[in-house]
Amino acid sequence: MSTLNKQFSIEEITGIYNLPFLDLIFEAAKVHREHHDPNKIQISSLISIKTGGCPEDCSYCPQAARYNTKIEGNDLMSVSQVKAQALRAKSAGSSRVCLGAAWRNVKDGEDFDQVLEMVRSITKLDMEVCCTLGMLTENQAKRLEEAGLYAYNHNIDSSEDYYKEIISTRSFEDRVETIGNVRKTSITLCSGGIIGMGESVEDRIGMLRTLANMYPQPESVPINALVPVEGTPLEDQDPVSIFEMVRMVATARIVLPKTQVRLSAGRTQMSQEGQTLCFLAGANSIFAGDKLLTTPNPDINADMKLFDLLGIVPQEPFEKYPKRNPIDPEHSTPSAQEKPRWSRPGHQIEKNILASKKAKEENN
Repeated sequence: MSTLNKQFSIEEITGIYNLPFLDLIFEAAKVHREHHDPNKIQISSLISIKTGGCPEDCSYCPQAARYNTKIEGNDLMSVSQVKAQALRAKSAGSSRVCLGAAWRNVKDGEDFDQVLEMVRSITKLDMEVCCTLGMLTENQAKRLEEAGLYAYNHNIDSSEDYYKEIISTRSFEDRVETIGNVRKTSITLCSGGIIGMGESVEDRIGMLRTLANMYPQPESVPINALVPVEGTPLEDQDPVSIFEMVRMVATARIVLPKTQVRLSAGRTQMSQEGQTLCFLAGANSIFAGDKLLTTPNPDINADMKLFDLLGIVPQEPFEKYPKRNPIDPEHSTPSAQEKPRWSRPGHQIEKNILASKKAKEENN
């Protein structure tokens, strides 16, 4: 089932998604083996370099300042702190470190300069570095490229239609613009979404269509299962089943044949057998470590025991795409700083408003 360089319709992806379960896994496994080593998994570790206090209203996110989720926030970590965590991740088997900051968008200045130094420092450890920092201008993407950044994560979250039911403080178009700015550099793109937020199957298919029809397709696509957090508007959502997760992974693998499909949030709810089904269906990347930003995640030792059982080995850093050596700040030549005009759509989402009011009442 060759799908390289193909533009997909909703009907085509729907047909794939709705294949009989075992047929879908079989087709996905064939595509996976054509383009990837089925016995290698890329391991990423996620470091929350700045936690909490985000001004956005994303329904799923415990880091939104407007909700009362009782997470422990922290200011931007130091370069030495981040480097020490990266070294621990490397010794545990990770080939990539992802740096996450709870920002609406990147702002030029001292904090961004500090992040650039983090990127340079970790790249020099021979590890891939990914950042997820919010919306990004073309000039900021260029500066990250010069620092040696390997990947930039900016999820589209859901379908364009359902996105409006989850977030009101920034638009789907802003997400697409940031992705476009990343694509003006040699930085690889990491972009995926979340299932289990109350969306329909059609929304899941719509999200996959957006990702599959990007040119080039994202080099990495995280598939997250919502982890409901008390205090967020989605705290009462029922968890997705393992069969929904496998179906999503398998469909992603078929329509994104060369992409690394990552099992991200929600793995703590999966059995070893469930995760193995995901690997068989084409997942070939995981987040390792006991926490994903603020939500629980399986311990790396448990992952390694499962890998041993399955005969899986970790993927080496820069195995898929080459390393770029960082340019020292004094030798970089970024273009003039831009003044981005990110949108604020202004529509209201009732569940987000209610969660925000509840937080205010609890804090008074």
